[in-house]
Amino acid sequence: MLACLTDYLSLCRVTAAIGYLFLLLFSFFITVYTACFNGNCQVLGSCSQAADCGPGLYCGNCPALGKSQPFCTRGQAIIPTSIVGGLPFNKYSWLMTHNSFSIVDAPSLQGVQRLTFYNQEDTVTNQLMNGVRGLMLDMYDFNGDIWLCHSFRGQCFNFTAFQPAINTLREVETFLSQNPSEIVTIVIEDYVHTPKGLSNLFVNAGLDKYWFPVSKMPKKGEDWPTVNEMVQANHRLLVFTSVASKEAEEGIAYQWKYILENEAGDPGVKPGSCPNRKESRPLNSKGASLFLMNYFPSYPVETEACKEHSAPLADMIGTCFKAAGSMMPNFLAVNFYMRSDGGGVFYDLDSMNGQRLCGCNTIAACQAGAPFGSCKNITMPSSSTMTNTAGSFSGSVQFSKSASTIYYPNQFAIGMGKIQGLHCGTLQHMEKEDSSPTN
Repeated sequence: MLACLTDYLSLCRVTAAIGYLFLLLFSFFITVYTACFNGNCQVLGSCSQAADCGPGLYCGNCPALGKSQPFCTRGQAIIPTSIVGGLPFNKYSWLMTHNSFSIVDAPSLQGVQRLTFYNQEDTVTNQLMNGVRGLMLDMYDFNGDIWLCHSFRGQCFNFTAFQPAINTLREVETFLSQNPSEIVTIVIEDYVHTPKGLSNLFVNAGLDKYWFPVSKMPKKGEDWPTVNEMVQANHRLLVFTSVASKEAEEGIAYQWKYILENEAGDPGVKPGSCPNRKESRPLNSKGASLFLMNYFPSYPVETEACKEHSAPLADMIGTCFKAAGSMMPNFLAVNFYMRSDGGGVFYDLDSMNGQRLCGCNTIAACQAGAPFGSCKNITMPSSSTMTNTAGSFSGSVQFSKSASTIYYPNQFAIGMGKIQGLHCGTLQHMEKEDSSPTN
């Protein structure tokens, strides 16, 4: 009798174990079945490959914030003029890349190992396709030509050189010719001493036909022409130099005559402080109608960029907005622009453009022709549980040898229903102090 009871209990345990295993397997298959994939994952959704994420997103992570498992991350900007067009150029906010040419893994053309730092991770062409509309380029006389280069004691060397500047400018020309409604701004840190060197360079690159003339630039802080007027006149390239004399000599605008700018490097990322660059007028000056906000540390670190582009960036935008007398930045210059904790610089730009153009907390909520403050109901993405435990993953863009890779966004168009400022609280708070639709 006891033996039979023992056998019966053993059978019960086995049956229960099988049932429990079945439930686990059933739960697993339900999870897999309901998980997003094949381009259905939205911002912050767990992913394992690029194809999992929706348009305008890539599969990345942010170990600096403890987010080691991959999730879908914004990789492209909404072009504000595609939603609210026809306003003066200075009424919009644009993404600018700091040292746009200084690209990780760019091949050395000098036959020596490059010994310098890097600021971006994809080509200038790809930057432009992802919505970047401002490029910071350092130009030097080098090897009988004009090169893009980092300096060592104020000079370009073969171990700090990247490539002839005309190569990058030809990328810009190709983009402008293929996108006839787009406007690009180039800010040159100018170490070129060759007479007429810069003006000849732009002519040789085929960019003179897009040139915005200095004579038509506002000199006393007035509004710029509308984006429609600039496109109709084909004045779609704004070029600024750091050398004042070249405005008269070569017709290239002196940067700080037209642009207000905060301090670059570590002073520009110090919380609660937004001092003007020494060459610039005070940020609250009314003598210029463009404002360039620098937000990058003195020494770029790829793996820290996703952390820098989280809440601290939105906080600094609020600080600089107040320092500039309630003027929104027109250009937001950053390193490693695609790195973030989900929305990054793209969501902050959405918030800036939404609030200044239509009174909404994101540009995606704006409605063309609607009264200011009339906003569409846009759902804010919320963090989802990271169920992927695949560990390291690979993609087409290598960040660095010590960091995970990311995937290129798989389309240029962005699904509007996905867009919302992750850090819009700071921006909403500051806009309450200035209810005017523009700066």
